[in-house]
Amino acid sequence: MTSLQVLPGSPTPLGATSDPRGTNFAVSSGGDRVTLCLFDRHGSESRLELPDRDGDVWHGFVPGVHAGQAYGYRVDGPFDPGRGLRYNPAKLLLDPYARAIAGDVRYGPELLGHDIENPSAPSQLDSAACVPRSLVIGDTSVPAASRPHYSLAETVLYEVHVRGFTATHPDIPLPLRGTYAGLAHDAAVDHLVDLGVTAVELLPVHHHVPEQFLVDRGLTNYWGYNTVGFFAPHAGYSAAVRAGLPGGQVEEFCAMVNRLHGAGLEVVLDVVFNHTAEGGAGGPTLCHRGLDNRAYYRLDPADPSRYVDTTGTGNALNADHPATLQMIMDSLRYWVSEMGVDGFRFDLATTLGRQGGDFSPFAAFFALVAQDPVISRVKLIAEPWDVGRFDSYELGRFPPQWSEWNGRFRDTVRDFWRSHDGLLGDFASRLCGSADLYGRRDEGRRPSASVNFVTVHDGFTLADLVSYNDKHNDANLEGNNDGSNDNRSWNCGVEGPTADPDVLVLRARQQRAFLATLMLSAGVPMLLGGDEFGRTQHGNNNAYCQDNEISWFDWSTIDRELLGFTTDLIALRRGHPVFRRRRFLTGPAARDLRWFTPSGSDMTDRDWTDPLARSVAVLIDGSVDPDCGEDGTPLLDDDFLVLINGWWETMPFALPAGVPAGDWRVVCDSFDPTRVGGAGPVPAGPRSVVICTCAAERASSRTGMS
Repeated sequence: MTSLQVLPGSPTPLGATSDPRGTNFAVSSGGDRVTLCLFDRHGSESRLELPDRDGDVWHGFVPGVHAGQAYGYRVDGPFDPGRGLRYNPAKLLLDPYARAIAGDVRYGPELLGHDIENPSAPSQLDSAACVPRSLVIGDTSVPAASRPHYSLAETVLYEVHVRGFTATHPDIPLPLRGTYAGLAHDAAVDHLVDLGVTAVELLPVHHHVPEQFLVDRGLTNYWGYNTVGFFAPHAGYSAAVRAGLPGGQVEEFCAMVNRLHGAGLEVVLDVVFNHTAEGGAGGPTLCHRGLDNRAYYRLDPADPSRYVDTTGTGNALNADHPATLQMIMDSLRYWVSEMGVDGFRFDLATTLGRQGGDFSPFAAFFALVAQDPVISRVKLIAEPWDVGRFDSYELGRFPPQWSEWNGRFRDTVRDFWRSHDGLLGDFASRLCGSADLYGRRDEGRRPSASVNFVTVHDGFTLADLVSYNDKHNDANLEGNNDGSNDNRSWNCGVEGPTADPDVLVLRARQQRAFLATLMLSAGVPMLLGGDEFGRTQHGNNNAYCQDNEISWFDWSTIDRELLGFTTDLIALRRGHPVFRRRRFLTGPAARDLRWFTPSGSDMTDRDWTDPLARSVAVLIDGSVDPDCGEDGTPLLDDDFLVLINGWWETMPFALPAGVPAGDWRVVCDSFDPTRVGGAGPVPAGPRSVVICTCAAERASSRTGMS
């Protein structure tokens, strides 16, 4: 049996770390005794008690143990759910700092920390045969590529699932489909580069496991919002692991990031630090519950046997506790410093900002992020809500350095294009970066605080948004009771697939209107992967459990016209700084925008509040008080005249008073893309956006600038 030693004279990091002599093991636990369990390739277990403890960190050194070693922990201590204590040495636990995880969860009574017949007593069933193993990982040999470093104002996000994007791509070799290596393949990268996005926002890639109820139904947690390892890339997305190389997911992930960086693409991770896969009191004991239940989870003060649940999953991570905060911050630094990622989108981020139970923008987590020399410099995007509390919807309340998924943008834009009354003023506010939410002078936030989106993974795709009034989630085997009923969608007259040419034309126009609004608006646009070419989930608005053709991209049915329109829109945005303003328009810059009625007169308060008003024109002057580049050069631009027609009939627009005639040409028409290049302004077709431009030289001469 391998001897266990303590190495004096050096600090002990958490997690297993390998050096040429062996491996140092360390784990944080409030238990009475921690046992390291080593497994050979046949599954035989050797147990070694960790001999030393500093605070709540137990540690020791095992000579001769190197990369590839499978291991876990067992923790002795009191089992007293009434006091929030759930130690049970019969349960093999994952290392919360494991860099790689191998194996699957096999559900059964062995996974429960408590006795089924007597929940106040510990289970005596050993769980080792039913849980994954942590793996010791050596240093990665992948050379780091230089990072692209786009500012938020320059960023165009593309939300995508590693597996779904490549699972059926005909130009990606079959062994690489659905993997990190597949996403790094030229065929995948070329699509992203040609489309023009600047960053991929990957659905969760932390190691995750499916819930038991999904396994019982023959389904799985496809989206991955059920994390069990915050340092480990998900093994199921690794071609190397498929090929029989346990732990190969680490280098494969790094190689993917480097390939994307080399192509000029940033990588943002969707991370789930609000809960874990262990669920509520009746859930499995896999890791955190058995190590230190009171440290890692929020417990009900009145009854610590119960979990506070602001996530809808049965538990919520305790971001008040130093051990949990350290784990989160260590994970974030690891993914930036060693795995190369460029930012994070925080799922149900309101839970992370709960100080003593209530949300606060001054919570400890936000303070740690703000002062961290690594994490404070990357992209930080919050999903600004959680569930079940009076303060669960915190849109606009995150700290100044954060951006937020703007649910108000989604709701307003969806309602506007399905012709709801009284939305013109709100629509204009969303178009201009939502200053009502993010423009308070005392906070110094910018339009880039708003991450604008029309569709995301959770809900309808864009094609389904214009094809279905109702969700069709029968494949989820929940009686169509799951998923949101508030879709704000419109099927254009027919539910689901149709051969009616008029309906198909209308649906195509609606999609183009949504895309034009998204790319025209100030803030950070986020495109749901596949919306650029008409991907459908056949009306399923909650495809979290569908690891199949419902969720995967169908590369055989690409709408080439829609793809070309989307690509041109992204190029238009990236080519013109007036669509990427880094400041809200106040003072002299307010002249940058002038709003007009279709008749050409200035909009009045009465016009804005008219519940039946659905059309407006906006003049964007590209030469008045422009932003400046990094070298201080003014970012002068063309003038643009944008016509927005929310009516279901064509609307003629007059050239506004004071706007010189001539030299205007159409650069985008969501109703009829064939009009691009023609003279403008022109009538705007039903439910459409028309963008006209005037050459910069003309704008410069008019303002005396050269």
